[in-house]
Amino acid sequence: MTKLTNATGGERRWWGVLPVLPAPVLGGMAKQMEQVGFEGCFSLQIYGPPFVPMAAVAAMTDTLKVSTGIAVAGTRSPVETAYAAIELDTISQGRFVLGLGTSLHSALEGIYGEPRRKLLTHLREVVKIVRYVNANGHKEMVPLHGEYYDLAWTEKMMTPPPVREHIPIWIAALKDKLTSLTLEIADGLMVHALWTVDYTVQKKSFIEAELARFGRKRDGVEINAWPWIAINDDKQQAIDDSRATVAGYAGYKEYESFFDSIGFGDLARDCQLAAGEHGDVSGVIDKVSDEMVQAFVKCGPVDDVLEQIEPFWGVVDSLCPMTPYRNLSMEQLTSYNEGLFRMVAEAKRRGG
Repeated sequence: MTKLTNATGGERRWWGVLPVLPAPVLGGMAKQMEQVGFEGCFSLQIYGPPFVPMAAVAAMTDTLKVSTGIAVAGTRSPVETAYAAIELDTISQGRFVLGLGTSLHSALEGIYGEPRRKLLTHLREVVKIVRYVNANGHKEMVPLHGEYYDLAWTEKMMTPPPVREHIPIWIAALKDKLTSLTLEIADGLMVHALWTVDYTVQKKSFIEAELARFGRKRDGVEINAWPWIAINDDKQQAIDDSRATVAGYAGYKEYESFFDSIGFGDLARDCQLAAGEHGDVSGVIDKVSDEMVQAFVKCGPVDDVLEQIEPFWGVVDSLCPMTPYRNLSMEQLTSYNEGLFRMVAEAKRRGG
């Protein structure tokens, strides 16, 4: 059997997303992921901090890596984020990856009541503090002063020695400035689900150029893509089931320039929702064309979808396929999630 490789000549690695579920169900899904051959799993920050479900998964698995995909950097102290990362790395015995992201101003202010910050400046500072605490929390520490945090450690309690003094940090990015920052300071780049296959292929030269500018080697940074995938022998049904998810993302004003850059600006503007209405996309679903859905969501049977996503492997080291999720019943979500498991199992069987 021919061994299929990723962009750096290594093994193709598959990740998945696990929702917050009762422990028996969550544990069963995580163990199934291990059996299928997934590299790791992510927990999203939809409501609370995503460290909690990953701690549960870590306790119920043996080899599966666990990650926050993403922990929003602006909703907690970076010192607390560092401590949570250290504790999760302890629970998982060195299987934790800290996934961070900025989220949007509208979410940080409108959901969490956080003050407006310069998101990239703040994220850079958070990463610096997390790394420092991870490496030095069990030692003497010097004060750190930044634009947002002044840490004098006047009440510091030393942590136990960590499992690792360097826990990998992956950052999720959509636009060029955050992508560039990620390639400068992080161990991994999680490209946004809005990065279509074609867009990802086009960004390969940008990624390579930025890594060279920062004096970094390509094989020193994990590139991880998050494509939406809807496995269904009825391709049109998969397209229809995915339409609301695409409409939801198109509805954010803050993403308008990105949609413009990939040719869907007018359709995205048709989908834009007023502040506070992003939970209900029913009024704009019909604005999303089949063409737009298929640009962002790979739909159809397993064989067809594996062919559609193959170009990703020329750019990335790992894939984290996700199902569409908006306006779907639990039965539909379960069916599409089972489809992802079948797809990964088939990909592994083929040597990738």
